[in-house]
Amino acid sequence: MLGDYRIEGRRASDIAASVEAGVGSGALPPGSPLPPMRELAGELGVNPNTVAAAYRTLRERGVIETDGRRGSRVRARPSSAPRDAAPMAVPEGVRDLGSGNPDVSLLPALDGALAFAARRYAQAPTLYGDDPLLPELERMARADLDADGVPAGPVAVTSGALDAIERVLAAHLRPGDAVAVEDPGWGSVLDLVAALGLRVLPVAVDDDGPEVDAVARALAAGARALLVTPRAQNPTGAVLSAERAAQLRALVAGHPEVLAIDDDHGHGIVDRPLHSLGGVTRHWALTRSAAKAYGPDLRLAVLTGDAVTLDRVRGRQRLGPGWVSRLLQYAVVELWTSGAVDRAAVSRAYDERRNAVIAALRERGVPAHGRSGLNVWVPLVGVGETAVVAGLLAAGWAVAPGSRYRVESGPGIRVTVSTLVPADIPALADAVAAAVRPSGGGRSV
Repeated sequence: MLGDYRIEGRRASDIAASVEAGVGSGALPPGSPLPPMRELAGELGVNPNTVAAAYRTLRERGVIETDGRRGSRVRARPSSAPRDAAPMAVPEGVRDLGSGNPDVSLLPALDGALAFAARRYAQAPTLYGDDPLLPELERMARADLDADGVPAGPVAVTSGALDAIERVLAAHLRPGDAVAVEDPGWGSVLDLVAALGLRVLPVAVDDDGPEVDAVARALAAGARALLVTPRAQNPTGAVLSAERAAQLRALVAGHPEVLAIDDDHGHGIVDRPLHSLGGVTRHWALTRSAAKAYGPDLRLAVLTGDAVTLDRVRGRQRLGPGWVSRLLQYAVVELWTSGAVDRAAVSRAYDERRNAVIAALRERGVPAHGRSGLNVWVPLVGVGETAVVAGLLAAGWAVAPGSRYRVESGPGIRVTVSTLVPADIPALADAVAAAVRPSGGGRSV
């Protein structure tokens, strides 16, 4: 089955590493089938659960894929590639609703802010030893956090939300530790957790956020950290409600050593109140990025949390990149000061598009989710993601397959609504309705 290559190891991490080594060397080329779990467990003299854990890790890292009775095989892309490293090609004439990008027309112009940054730099160039955090940015960020009810804590800046999450996880966790992550959830976080050698414990999500029973099971299973997206959850658009947040805070309070991380994904584009888990446990963090509201190329996120966590993050940051460019910090301060983004108007624009898509799908008997943010999540029943994505592509619409965001949750597709106009929505809804119905099926109820 594997030719001359022999998978080795007695621990799940070693077995996974052996498969990755084979893929990296070319000994296990794309499409190579892997032995059934019980068969490999017998060859290695280990429990089948150990092999199952290794295969699960490999799936989470994007190295292999599992297709029911066909078993597991090496994916068609490099093992080092994250879920979004090989985006689906969008042919000419097809609308791209799969990238997850904001509406460029709602992003502010950056020329004035960058010119302001250049002038400030000319007055006092940043040199080694200078404070890595611009005092004006710290004051404004802290005031914004205070207004949203985020507990008091020091502030740092990182190169985006994912950088912040990585640094916070690395500050407290070690390879083999378990992390409770939303499922479906942000694919980059799922890849990051696996890349750090941590174990993903999937937590089911509904419209109000992570389900309490699912979080309880993850904590009982030994989760050392919990990642939650309070607003504009990617890909489902869930919003952590006040009631759900209170339930989760009460639950997590019973596990004071768990690291609680809030990724405020919707900051600046969502007009919904923030309900944070911060401050309930000994160590916590909250990050909010400038990407969605001000532009993905502004690689800057604000991070706050408990003093120990922030001290560890900033200390390790000094030994790596040192600091996030103060030129970028100057630019963000100017954008904030000048009111370059009308948050209420941006939120309203995305709400109108998202709600219109959900309503149009509902009229056609297709359930969909999305209380906030840029995306609509369409669960699939009785039909595969590949068939739906292909059908929509043929109809002129490119959407993201749910496999990029799932661990154990059911199949679905993510539709990014940011570039839609009202005239687009009936045709899109018709195409989705046609694609999600199994062959020969009638109107859904």
